Amino acid sequence: MLDPRSEIYPTIEYRPIQPSDLEALEKIHLALFPIRYEREFFLNVVNGHGIVSWGAVDTSRSDDRRDEIIGFVTTRMIAAKDSEIEDLFRYNSSRKDLTLVYILTLGVVDSYRNLGIASSLVREVVKYAASISNCRGVYLHVISYNQPAISFYKKMLFKLVRRLPMFYYIRGQHYDSYLFVYYVNGGRSPCSPLAFVKMLVAKFWSKEDHCNPRWTRCQESNTLLAPQSNKRIISGDNTRCHV
Repeated sequence: MLDPRSEIYPTIEYRPIQPSDLEALEKIHLALFPIRYEREFFLNVVNGHGIVSWGAVDTSRSDDRRDEIIGFVTTRMIAAKDSEIEDLFRYNSSRKDLTLVYILTLGVVDSYRNLGIASSLVREVVKYAASISNCRGVYLHVISYNQPAISFYKKMLFKLVRRLPMFYYIRGQHYDSYLFVYYVNGGRSPCSPLAFVKMLVAKFWSKEDHCNPRWTRCQESNTLLAPQSNKRIISGDNTRCHV
């Protein structure tokens, strides 16, 4: 196990996750998360089927494990109109093609914690989102009691834009979720006066907001739920912060 206080630090490099990472990716998810992910999720990750991901590897290893991933982040592109923060972008109603990058999972193995790996992985995601001209932000959900994760994303300058009541359902109990966003390419924070005024005007002309329920319940699952699902029903109690 690495000692963060040591003057000797590993050489960490970042690359896309690839098919050869399948076994290691499954193993790390199993170790870090109490949620069991279906094989299909991992196959989609390593083959890039609708998921964009990055892995961290320790190239300073002298053995044949120098290309084995020790950290990861997985993401999916979501249409802004299909996200929980669609209303924050409605002021620009002429743009129907706006997108967001949703962070699905983020983790670093225990022996490589506190080396800035998770921060570097998130910066890769932000850089990727900023390179897409019609992308307006990176967003994710954090369960309300996960203070380490909340502190981490605040430190990474993500904006806490919303609290979603009873978003998670874990072992028979409801938990709220915090929704964090990092704006890119001119995406405006809801604190922006201009964005707020335009959002109010858009809401005034939109009658759908007053008649359609905002939240829908999804089916119970032991696997990753698509970001479009507005509530998460999870069989495990994911209490740890893996960053």
